[in-house]
Formats: sequence, structure tokens, C-alpha cells
Amino acid sequence: MSGERVSSSFRDPSGSLFTLDGAIYRQVNEEYKAHYDQLIESGLYRELAEAGLMVAHEEVAASPLGVQGAYKVLKPEMIPFISYPYEWCFSQLKDAALATLEIQKKALDHGMILKDASAYNIQFLRGRPVLIDTLSFETYVEGHPWIAYKQFCQHFLAPLAMMSLKDVRFNQLFRIYIDGVPLDMASSVLPYRTRFSFSMLLHIHLHAKSQKRYEDVIIDKQKTPSKMSKQSMLGLIDSLESVIKGLKWSAKGTEWVDYYQDDSYTAEGLQHKLRLVNQLLDMVDCKTVWDLGANTGVYSRIASEKGATTVSFDIDPACVELNYLEAVKNGDSGMLPLILDLTNPSPRIGWANEERMSVMDRGPADLVIALALVHHLAISNNVPLGRIAEFLAGMGSHLIIEFVPKTDPKVQKLLATREDVFPHYTQEAFEADFGTLFEILRSEQVRDSERIIYLMRRISQ
Repeated sequence: MSGERVSSSFRDPSGSLFTLDGAIYRQVNEEYKAHYDQLIESGLYRELAEAGLMVAHEEVAASPLGVQGAYKVLKPEMIPFISYPYEWCFSQLKDAALATLEIQKKALDHGMILKDASAYNIQFLRGRPVLIDTLSFETYVEGHPWIAYKQFCQHFLAPLAMMSLKDVRFNQLFRIYIDGVPLDMASSVLPYRTRFSFSMLLHIHLHAKSQKRYEDVIIDKQKTPSKMSKQSMLGLIDSLESVIKGLKWSAKGTEWVDYYQDDSYTAEGLQHKLRLVNQLLDMVDCKTVWDLGANTGVYSRIASEKGATTVSFDIDPACVELNYLEAVKNGDSGMLPLILDLTNPSPRIGWANEERMSVMDRGPADLVIALALVHHLAISNNVPLGRIAEFLAGMGSHLIIEFVPKTDPKVQKLLATREDVFPHYTQEAFEADFGTLFEILRSEQVRDSERIIYLMRRISQ
């Protein structure tokens, strides 16, 4: 049995991730044996897995790489789509933070503790945040502090506070600071009034101030740790939980959040479009769907309700927030709303640009939905139609796409404040440019509009 090491799995000496025949495996090294055995024998793993807080796994016989030093090899349940904190809305990051603290409390009940509190250790499975790093636990030693406390504050509390109290777009700092927002930056950005909140003062402002002075004590478990009783640690966790629960952000007032309440379609036109997308989805056997420019997920839900694993992308954090809250409310386990700027999509980042995948690395999907999108890319962002076709061809094998002509009020609004330098933006040119990469299977005009919706299939190269 041999496999390929996952490029991001090199920092933890406790084990590694490998892929083989489309499945993922986690090797548990001999040096982690005692901690892993306690995780299993204490009942912690079972409790977390049954509660949906940790990804389930099965033990397999041999190392995927056939290397020495493997104590166990695990085959965890596959996560349908790997996402990152800079793609999450406010409530996704908040739910991930609260799940991490709940896991920490349950770990302490079983004589263990989280040694890592990275947001990247959390993924969304069946609509809920779950821990994917089985090797994040170690045996709790009475009196030792929580060595992951600083990491938790950098990955969860600091960005959530900045998103809640200053600007929700601060989660994009994860693309620059892969180990979370520096606490001194958070301290300098947050409103002065947060210094009068005991929790904010303790966990961010004073923490940032003392970080340099006590860095060795906080993050280096090999040095003599400061004493912290279990009761004090539980108090620390309760304090973090309380302050995070108190952070709010209201999704309103952005450019796109009221899109379906404006004059884009008549009531009959909108119902016709919904029926048409429903019919086109039935024409394709798709298990995975990416909806680009999904807004609040109206069309994503049609795909999800048909059983497809659906990633619902939009550039607007408010739209993604409302989409996520609606999915949670409805128990929609097949939907994953995410933030994505198609003109600057998620890149490869981290060590050697290989620790975090680009959005294209995580594809292709069986089908891509791109409704009311092309005119924004072509006219607002000057992307030629041929380049849009190439981009979408790399994302999926089938495409449901809408062409909005220049005579449409929305395009006229885009052109109102700029010169029309887009003579190539016509239905004929659209069909010609996309026709070099896709076969058009069906097209139909949306009622009460001049908009055309197409079903296309990528031509095999």
C-alpha cells in the first residue's frame, strides 16, 4: 500500500496525511501512541464523533506510504469540499470558534486537552463545523496552562472581534497571516471602548501587551509552564465562550443583499427562471455543484435539494451570511456558502504555496451555475468573454449560464458611468466564444426579459 503525502501535512510530528485512490488517510506516529490510545480508550473520540464535533474514522491495516514509525493508520470520512477561514462568513467563523471551545471542554472531561486551536483544523461537514485533526489532543497535565490559548485568540477571537466591531472584511487577513491575526494588530484596530470590557481587555489587549514578555511561557510547553488549575482553565474557556457569543454582526446594507427585491425580473419572470434552472439540473447527473455569484443561495438550494453537494459562492459577505444562516435554519446538510471574489479567487498560500489550495485545486465540479454573472465580469471588470469561458471550463464539466444583453436595465446601469468599449459583448460573440470550449445543449429566454439561460457541456480536449 503506497500513497502520496498531502502537501500541507508536514508540521505535526505526531503524524501525517496521505491520499490513495481518491481516499485520504492519517498516519499516527509511534510517538503519539499514548495520546491516541487515551483519545480512544477514554471515550472522548466516540463522544465527539457521535456529537458531530469531530470527523469519524476507521483504522486500517497498513501505512499508505509503507514507511516505518506508523503506530496506526486511520481512514477518516472525506470532507466533500475543503474551505478556509478567509472564505467563511462571520457566523461560520463564530460557529467554528464555539465548536472548538466545546471540544476543549469535553476533552478536559476525559483527561485530555487541545494542543492546537487552529481555525484550519475545522471544516464544515453536513452543514456543521467539525474538527478534522485527530492528532490535536494530548493528555492533560494538572497545573499546566492551555498552550493553544494564544492560537485560539489569533484564529478566532481577534478576527471575530474585528469583524464584529470594525469591518466584516477583516477575515481576509487570514490570506496574509496564515497563523491568525496578530494580537497587537487587533489591539490597535479595535475601538478604544473594548478596553473597558474585561474579556476583551484580558484576551486581546493585555494578551498582546504581554505576548513578547511571556511568549516562552505561553507557547513553549518544553519550558517550565506557569501554573493553572483545571478550574481556572475552565474559567478561561467560559470567558472566551461568553465574549464570542456576545459578538454580533448584522448582514444588511450591502450592494447585493437585496438583489432579489429589486427590478431584475418580474414575478412571472423569476418563477420561470426558477423552473428553468430546476429543469436544466435534472438534465445533468451531477453530484457536485458550484454556484458562482450565488447571492443568498436561491438557485443553490435547488441543486442541494436534489442531493448534490453544493458550494454556494458569492463576493458579498452579507449574502453569504444570510445564505449560511438560512442553511442552518433549514438543516440543509448539502449546502456550503462561501465568500469568493472571482476576479481575485482564493490562491495557493502557505509554505511553498502548498499549504492551502487554490479554489481551482479543489475542483472540478460536475456542474457550475453562473447566473446574472457574465456581464459583471465582462463589463465591470473588463474580462473578455473568451477568458471567462476558459475560466469556467476549468471549474466544471457542465455549465448553466445566463447571458444578459446590453439592452438589459442592469447592463445599462453598469454602462451609465463609463464609456461603452465592449463591441464584442453580444449574444453572438458569447455563443461563439463559449462554443469553442462548450457544446450548447439547450437555451431559453427568461420570460419578461431579454436574458438567455444556457445549458452547456464542456468539449473533451
